[in-house]
Amino acid sequence: MKPIVVIPTYNEQANIARLIRAIFSLVIANLSVIVVDDNSPDGTADTVQVLSEEYPITLIRREGKLGLGSAYVAGFAKAMELGATHVFEMDADFSHDPNDLPRLLEVDADLVIGSRKIAGGRIVGWGMWRLFMSHGAMIFSRLLLGLKTKDVTAGFRCFTREALEAIDFRSVKTNGYAFQEELVYRAEKRKLRVVEIPVTFVDREHGKSKLSKKDIVEFFVVMIALRFKKS
Repeated sequence: MKPIVVIPTYNEQANIARLIRAIFSLVIANLSVIVVDDNSPDGTADTVQVLSEEYPITLIRREGKLGLGSAYVAGFAKAMELGATHVFEMDADFSHDPNDLPRLLEVDADLVIGSRKIAGGRIVGWGMWRLFMSHGAMIFSRLLLGLKTKDVTAGFRCFTREALEAIDFRSVKTNGYAFQEELVYRAEKRKLRVVEIPVTFVDREHGKSKLSKKDIVEFFVVMIALRFKKS
């Protein structure tokens, strides 16, 4: 087994060193990390480069802020090249507890999702408006696309190598947060085994959310485009 954690970053200097040390404090054999940095002006990539002398980290430096979706595609491609058997998605801001990584890895499924929307899962630190928007987006996408997965926007996941190959991740062009829904849609369409386990999502303490109005617009455009494609 060779699990690899893919972490996209943009201005995560306040979090990244602590997160990487927490990940490598876990007892997971052959674990490594890929950080995909979008030219963070705060020096995130430089910190990761220093840490790579101590830990098995691969740093992908990109020339600009190119988006979440393309960052994951680049990270997945590198993970496959390095021989990963399992590939994680994970945020850099401690919204996802690194201590949950072994729980995702031990489940026998093609795709395991750290879910906030099943019994035992929860969100800490969000206001009512953000909760309302997130819940509404999930209901919209699940009904529109007929998805069984409850937390379709979750960014804490573990794919098997075979699952990534089956969904043809390299062909995904969605570049914002709708990227997550499209991966779930592709997984369910190909009848992969998707399992959700409960996690606690904690809003970031340091740095700013990367969610933009452009991402929100893209979400609805992508969901509608997938619905017509499905039809």
